[in-house]
Amino acid sequence: MFFGRGQNLRPQNGSVSITMCINLPPEVNSAGLVMQFEDGVKEYKWLDYTTPRIMLLLATMFTISQVFHSVLKRFGIPIFISQIFAGILLSRPALQVIKMANKIITPEHVQLIGSMGNIGIALFIFQSGVKMDLSMVAKVGRKALYIGILSVISPLVALIPTFMVPTGTGPSGFFITPLYYVTSFPVIFCLLTHLKILNSELGRLAQSSAIVADFLSYATVLLLTVSQVASSSPAQALRTLGYVVFFIFIVMVVVRPAMLLIVRMTPEGKEVSQTGLYVVILILLLFLSFARKFYSELTVAGLYIVGLAVPRGPPLGSALVNKFDCLVSGFFLPIFVTTSAMRIHDLRPQSFNIFIVQNILTVAWIVLVKFGTCSLLLLYWKMHKNDAMALALIMNAKGIVEMAFYTFASDGRYVPPNMFRFMLGIIIVMGSIVPIFVRKLYDPSRKYAGYQIKKLVDCKPESELQIVCCIYIPSNISSAINLLSISCPRNECPTVVNALHLIKLSDQATSIFVSHQKKKKNLSAYSYSENVIVSFKKFGGLRWGAVSINTFTAISPLDLMHDDICTLALDKLASLVILPFHRTWYIDGSLESDDQSVRNLNLRILEKAPCSVGILIDHGNLKRPVTHMDSSADSFSKVALLFLGGNDDREALTLAKRMGRDDKVRLTVVHFIAASDDGDVDWETILDSEVLRDIKKSECMRYEKHVVENGGDTVEIVHSMVNQYDLIIVGRRHNLECPQTSCLDQWSEFPELGVLGDLLASKDFGNKCSVLVLQQQRLV
Repeated sequence: MFFGRGQNLRPQNGSVSITMCINLPPEVNSAGLVMQFEDGVKEYKWLDYTTPRIMLLLATMFTISQVFHSVLKRFGIPIFISQIFAGILLSRPALQVIKMANKIITPEHVQLIGSMGNIGIALFIFQSGVKMDLSMVAKVGRKALYIGILSVISPLVALIPTFMVPTGTGPSGFFITPLYYVTSFPVIFCLLTHLKILNSELGRLAQSSAIVADFLSYATVLLLTVSQVASSSPAQALRTLGYVVFFIFIVMVVVRPAMLLIVRMTPEGKEVSQTGLYVVILILLLFLSFARKFYSELTVAGLYIVGLAVPRGPPLGSALVNKFDCLVSGFFLPIFVTTSAMRIHDLRPQSFNIFIVQNILTVAWIVLVKFGTCSLLLLYWKMHKNDAMALALIMNAKGIVEMAFYTFASDGRYVPPNMFRFMLGIIIVMGSIVPIFVRKLYDPSRKYAGYQIKKLVDCKPESELQIVCCIYIPSNISSAINLLSISCPRNECPTVVNALHLIKLSDQATSIFVSHQKKKKNLSAYSYSENVIVSFKKFGGLRWGAVSINTFTAISPLDLMHDDICTLALDKLASLVILPFHRTWYIDGSLESDDQSVRNLNLRILEKAPCSVGILIDHGNLKRPVTHMDSSADSFSKVALLFLGGNDDREALTLAKRMGRDDKVRLTVVHFIAASDDGDVDWETILDSEVLRDIKKSECMRYEKHVVENGGDTVEIVHSMVNQYDLIIVGRRHNLECPQTSCLDQWSEFPELGVLGDLLASKDFGNKCSVLVLQQQRLV
C-alpha cells in the first residue's frame, strides 16, 4: 500500500527521548556459559554479550510459538496466530508482570531482531510478486472478476459515511480505515495453502478473485491517500503521485529489461548464474535504500512491484524463489510477526470509549457488507450455500500483509499505540475464525458424494475405456505408453487416455490446470510438458481410431496433487488411474531414485480416487507389441496374472483379459488355491468362479492352478516364474488375510502394493519384470 505523508499524517504522540549507553568496543561474543561459574572470574555475565542474548531471545520466540501452535493447530488455527501470541507474551508489559523484562529483553536487542524481521517481510513481499503470474489477470473468468471487484468496491462504498463521522483520533482514522476492506493475494494464498484447498474448485476461484481484488485494493488505497493529502496540500499530493509514477517507470524501463537480459544470457535448460542472482539482489537493495531515503512509505508496494518485474518461472524466477523461500518462511518471517506483536505498549483492557466503539462498528460493518455481497452474488450463480459462505469468508481474511501495514503505520507514528493494539486484535480474530469456519463449511471430498462407482468389472468388453495416466518424471512416459500399448486398444473397444503431467508448484503462487486440447497455439508457453504432449500424440497417431489422447498439465503443491488427479478422473468418468511407482531403477537393476513425496501422493490417491487405481512398477523391460507383420515368438508380450480371489484380483483379471484379446499378447492366469480349502461356497467364491470361467475355456489364454499350503509355497512358485514374463499383474488385496499369503505381510515394506506386489517389488526377490498392482475403487 502507499502511505502518504503530509500535514494531516503527522505522528499523534510527541517524540520520546531515550538515553542509551554503548560499550566500545562492542561486546559481541561471550566466553561461554561455563566461564560465569569459574572461580576468580568476577563481573562476568554471559548475557551481557550480544550474540548469546540474541540467540536466547530467538530460541525463546520460536519455542513459545511452537508451544502455542501445538494447542491451536488442533482447532485449525494457523501458526501465524501462534507467533503473534508469542510476541504478546514477550512484549515488555507482559515481561514486567513476571519481573523478567530486563533479563531477557533490552531495547537495543529488540531493535536488532526487529531489523531481521523487516528483512523477512521485505523478502516475503518481493517473493510474493515474483510468484504472481500477471497473465492470470487477463485470464480470470467472469465469476472471479465480479467477486474481486465487488469485494473491494462494496465495502469501500459502505465506508463513505464513516469518513464523515469524527473518530476522535485525528487524521489516522481516515488513514487506517481503508485498510480494513483490502484483500491481499499473498494472505489468501497462505490461507488456502493452510486449508489444503489451493487447487480445489473453490481454491482456484478464490485465487482468481484475490488477484483482481489485490490490484484493485492497491489502486483504491493509493487514490484515497493522494486525495486525503490533496485536501491539505495539493503540491504534496502531486509529489506523492509523481513518486509512484516515476518508480513504476523506472521498474518498466530499467529493472524489467535488466532481468530479461539475465534470462537471455542464461543458456536454455541451464540454471541462472550466481552473478545474475546477485544483480537482482543488488537491485533489491538499491531500491530499499532509495525508498528509505526519499519515500519510505513506498517500500511495501514497491517491493511487490519489483517482484512483479521478475520474469516468472525458470531460470530467474525459480532460482530466486528456491533461494529465498525456506529461509524467509521458516526464519525471517516468524521473527517479523513476533517482533511486530512485541510492539504492544499496554496489555490492560481498553475502556469502551467512542473511539473503540466506532472502530468495532466500522470493522463489523465492512465484514458484513463484504460477506453479504460475495455470498449473494455466488448464490445468484447457483453455488452451494456452504461454498458461497466459505468463499465470502476467505475474501475477508487478514494476515501477514495487513500486519506489515499496521506495523509500519505504528512505527511511523501515523496511528497511536491503542489503535495498533486494536488492529492487532482484528488480525487475531479474523485470522482465527476464518480458517475454522471455512474448514467447517467447505469439504472438497463432497463432490464425490453420490458418484457412481466406476469399476473395470462393470465395464462391457466392447465399451470405451477411460484411463487417467499420471506422469511425474520423464522416464514415466515410455513405461506408461508401453503399458497402454498392450492394454488392447482396438477400434471395437477404444481407449481414451487422459495423460496428466504433474509438476510441483514452486516458483509461482497460483496453481494451474491446463487442458492442451484447448491450446492450439503457443505450445512453447508450456514447454515443460512438450515432451509429454508429443509422445502421447505420437502414440495416439500410431493407434488411430483405437486410442484417443487428451493431455493436461497440473502445477500444484505436492500434498494437493491428488485433488487434481481425482478431479480429472471424476470429470472424465474414468475407470482407471495409472500411477508410477515412487522408485525407479537403472537397466542393471540398481536403484536410481526413491521419492517419498511421490509415495505419499500415491497413498492419498489410493484412499480418495473415484475409480480403480493401478500402480506401475517399471523395471525397464516392458516393451510394446510390434506390428502384426512380425510373427516371430519374440514379438509377443508375455503377461501373467496372479489370482487369489477378492475384489482387487477380479479387477486385475478384468484388465488382464482385455490385454489377452490382443493376438500379440500371451496371457497366463495363475490361480493359487489354499490346500485347506474345504469347498465351502460363499458369495466371493461364486464371483471368483464367474470371472474365471471364460479363462478356463479360452484357447488363447492360459490357465494354471496351484494348490499351496502357505505363503512359502506361493513365494516359491512366483519366484520361479518372474523372469518368464514382461508384466505381472496382481491385486492389492489390502488387509486381506488368506493361507496363500500367510506370514508374508510381516516382511511387507510397501503396504500400498499389497503382499504380492510388495514381494515382486523387493530388491531381494531378483525380479526384473514390470509389475502392475490394481485396487478396485474404495470410495462410494
